[in-house]
Amino acid sequence: MFTPPVNDPYAQSSTSGLNSLMLPRAPAETRVAVAMSGGVDSSVTAAILKRQGYDVIGITLQLYDSGEAQTNEGASCTGTDIQDAERVAASLGIAHHVLDLKAQFRAKVIQPFADSYVAGETPVPCVACNQFIKFGEMMQAARELSAHALATGHYVSSRLGPHGWQLHRGADETRDQSYFLFATSREQLSFLRFPLGDMRSKDETRRLASEMGLSISQKPDSQDICFVRSGRYTELVERMHPNASQPGDIVHIDGRVLGHHDGIIKYTVGQRRGLGVATGEPLFVVRLDAAKGAVVVGPREAIKAHRVILHGVNWLGSGSLADLPAEGLRVWARIRSTQPPQPAMLLAQNTETCVYLDAGEEGISPGQACVFYESGAAQARVLGGGWISKAESS
Repeated sequence: MFTPPVNDPYAQSSTSGLNSLMLPRAPAETRVAVAMSGGVDSSVTAAILKRQGYDVIGITLQLYDSGEAQTNEGASCTGTDIQDAERVAASLGIAHHVLDLKAQFRAKVIQPFADSYVAGETPVPCVACNQFIKFGEMMQAARELSAHALATGHYVSSRLGPHGWQLHRGADETRDQSYFLFATSREQLSFLRFPLGDMRSKDETRRLASEMGLSISQKPDSQDICFVRSGRYTELVERMHPNASQPGDIVHIDGRVLGHHDGIIKYTVGQRRGLGVATGEPLFVVRLDAAKGAVVVGPREAIKAHRVILHGVNWLGSGSLADLPAEGLRVWARIRSTQPPQPAMLLAQNTETCVYLDAGEEGISPGQACVFYESGAAQARVLGGGWISKAESS
């Protein structure tokens, strides 16, 4: 059974009338559901809350058939991960529930992922998983289990502001996961808690897991796209769209046909290597024309964009998008989860929302996300984000 170490800073809860999760009941009277993937982060999250005296229950998602999952090395929510979550829950002495969401995961995450590639886009499936599966289906299950909150092991923070709950970047900028949570609604955010948001490093989390005696303390991190086997996403796309790999032309931006390809799903915007054409100059994929089945290439300067047009924008800042100044709002924008935010201007005019990147960025593709922040610092507030429809040079 779980035994907390002596003089542990995480063992204390607030005495201000609200508990450490900013809920009105005493921890023992507060039921918290924890999204347990079987990994280090979610296991430590459950252990911290158990240590603080909360009525903790674990929920693990089953997203694949067990036979398929075992062959997907590095995936999360596989049969092995479910067993790891069960073992951790047993060691903590908490109830554990497995939620079968295979059909929903396929419909809301895997199918749109494949459809996006066929359309010439670069999808970000982790956003959809959080939005619809973890913070949709799992949150509903948590409510049905009489939980007062759903806690996850994401490296982000939430804070109670003057107008409700706010989302902030994690303290560890190298592990900050706010990019993948931009689509979280205000209602969802009010029910969510992120106990690891103030962790300074993954080493600190692993140290805590080891100190707690959790068997998964040295378990490797899962890969980002859990359902793509060995990184070969084209195999999945072709399985779901048997005619996806249609041949077509490789066309220079000046109109010259330089060669041929065997499927636009095998190319990404910004790609240089493996184009299969030689002209004596470095060429990059500028865009993918799904309607014509063409891969459009050009020089490096052609892949740098400053203006990004968005759709499906989720606003988490003060007021609404309609309240933004006519001249725009200064923000920090992030196109990829692996890159830091850069200064930008956000404009919302009529039905179009645009972000103007001060420095610009190379290889921006439709289907990616653009997330905006209040500043470029660690733990900066997330103001929202949207899906990229188009990127243009200045």
